[in-house]
Amino acid sequence: MLVFVKVVESGSISAASRAGGQTPSAVSKQIGLLEEHVGHRLLHRTRTGVSLTAEGRDYYEKCKALARSFEAAEAHIQGLAGPPKGMLRVISSVAFGKSQLVPALPAFLGRYPGIRLSLELTDRPVDLEEEDIDAAIRFAEQLDNPRVIARKIMENERILCASPAFLARHGTPRRFADLAHFNCLRTSDSGGRNAWRSLEGGEDLAIDAEGNFEGNSADVVFEAALAGLGIARLSSYLVADSIRSGALVRVLPEYTQKNADIAVIFAERRLLAPRIRVFIDFLVEHFRGRGPLASPAASSGTPSG
Repeated sequence: MLVFVKVVESGSISAASRAGGQTPSAVSKQIGLLEEHVGHRLLHRTRTGVSLTAEGRDYYEKCKALARSFEAAEAHIQGLAGPPKGMLRVISSVAFGKSQLVPALPAFLGRYPGIRLSLELTDRPVDLEEEDIDAAIRFAEQLDNPRVIARKIMENERILCASPAFLARHGTPRRFADLAHFNCLRTSDSGGRNAWRSLEGGEDLAIDAEGNFEGNSADVVFEAALAGLGIARLSSYLVADSIRSGALVRVLPEYTQKNADIAVIFAERRLLAPRIRVFIDFLVEHFRGRGPLASPAASSGTPSG
């Protein structure tokens, strides 16, 4: 069953044999014995590789879970005898990955030279188990899967900001409701992030951010704000340096969205591979104490959207 998984993921019997240190004929024989045992053809063999049959596709999903459990158990026991090693598969949001995670990786990989890290930057929803991801970095508001475990690694909040050039051309909103008359920078495929809300004088106010620009990640919206395209609502970790330097100006400083802390999530497993465990511990240690910009004492913003 483990050889079957290796063949599927390698794309061919010859590639799986090289990876496993066996001959192609030995791997082919094991697949044949497995098909005979289960009573179904699992693979279509072609000159260029293999493809799954309908029965093979269902069987592969079950075998893959077995293979991952075996790998976790093996990695765990190996980790007891030496430093963590192996491939670590990580997903992060684009903006956090570029501005915070990648700069921290030299310290992590320098501490654990036996670990190889594969990083994907994306803002799309992810399924850790389905996509075979070891850890993902996400906002607290995205943690709605009871099958995963989360650890907070950084406090964060979203604030409103714009470039001095934009504000010089178009003026500055004085009240939250004024945003309806300004060019607001939207996030595409945002899962509700374009619904901006605030609490003023006990009244719950909401606007649907409207404007002539939208980007598919906070990183793109950040660059658009720097370029003077409009008012953006962005994470404090992302804009803090630009606000301190004057490249961006905080708009409506009483507004703050607070349910945007950064967390690392991982699948609930009894045996957490040492490479995953040390990565999680590193993130918690590295980002400890790093928080949002100081909010005004009179802040009345509310977390939402």
